[in-house]
Amino acid sequence: MTDTPARVALITGASRGIGAAVAVELGRRGIQCVLVARTQGGLEETDDAIRAAGGLPATLFPLDLQKRAADIDMLGPSIVARFGRLDILVHAAGVLPKLTPVAHIEPRDMEQSIAVNMAATWRLIRTCDPPLRAAPAGRAVVLTDAMAAAPGPFWGLYGAAKAGMEHLVRCWAAETAGGALRANLVDPGPVATRLRGNAFPGQDPAQLPSPADVAPAIAALCEAAETRHGALIPAQANTH
Repeated sequence: MTDTPARVALITGASRGIGAAVAVELGRRGIQCVLVARTQGGLEETDDAIRAAGGLPATLFPLDLQKRAADIDMLGPSIVARFGRLDILVHAAGVLPKLTPVAHIEPRDMEQSIAVNMAATWRLIRTCDPPLRAAPAGRAVVLTDAMAAAPGPFWGLYGAAKAGMEHLVRCWAAETAGGALRANLVDPGPVATRLRGNAFPGQDPAQLPSPADVAPAIAALCEAAETRHGALIPAQANTH
């Protein structure tokens, strides 16, 4: 085991978008980052950005949350074996399936959305729960979307998976009440990400906040001073 850093954070979806921006912000704050995403190249770019911001070199875990779902189970033990602790989980990974009527949802699209947007959250909770509970100020932040609570045409598949994810996180928070762990949901609101661009191709991304704009508010939820637990917190004053 290497020297134990002050705090260790696991960030999913860390190769681009909000996940990468939050990783850079946490790294800038002196937190050791463990980065998870599908692409090695994207993870290396985030690592470079963390170092450029004065952060510690990150540990990279290229991992497809759908195709290698069982490997998620080893993240918690692997991080503890390497660093002796895990203090923070930021789950930013997500996938936007086809926007289609509920009656037209294809099984493969259902499987992908449930695997990435909901089941991966369950597996992350399973693997991270013991070290986060043991940490002096364990913090879990899971990104959600207002669509989970606002059913509308064509958003059934994405919204249902996000709603299920929210339910899991809120139940976990209820089960851990009274301890040092704080687990919250955060809605970043409209942000200029690839997922947002795919959902709203006619929207000018230059008119939206960037991932770096919302990263400080999300990173703040990882600090020991955060007292909310089981809450859904908007990262911007105006969400969807």
